[in-house]
Amino acid sequence: MCLGIVGRVVSLSEETPELAQVDVAGIARPIHVGLLIEEGLEPGDWILIHAGFAMERIDADTARNQIAALRDYTGEPEDGGDLPREKGGR
Repeated sequence: MCLGIVGRVVSLSEETPELAQVDVAGIARPIHVGLLIEEGLEPGDWILIHAGFAMERIDADTARNQIAALRDYTGEPEDGGDLPREKGGR
């Protein structure tokens, strides 16, 4: 079984286009986004990450559902601070 983690693109590297800084649970991490370069990722986009690689871009509703499911699994309290906003937000 593979575990995909949700992250939000913070910035894209101009020097190394296949890398991006991605906020994962409040910590910015370098993530390889080479598989999604042709999709035109932008800061604010939500992505699904596995083993340091962005596997797909996801919408805010999917990101919200994935974060909530992970919290349910881990028993982490829901403060809503890092959940995507309702319709209209990225």
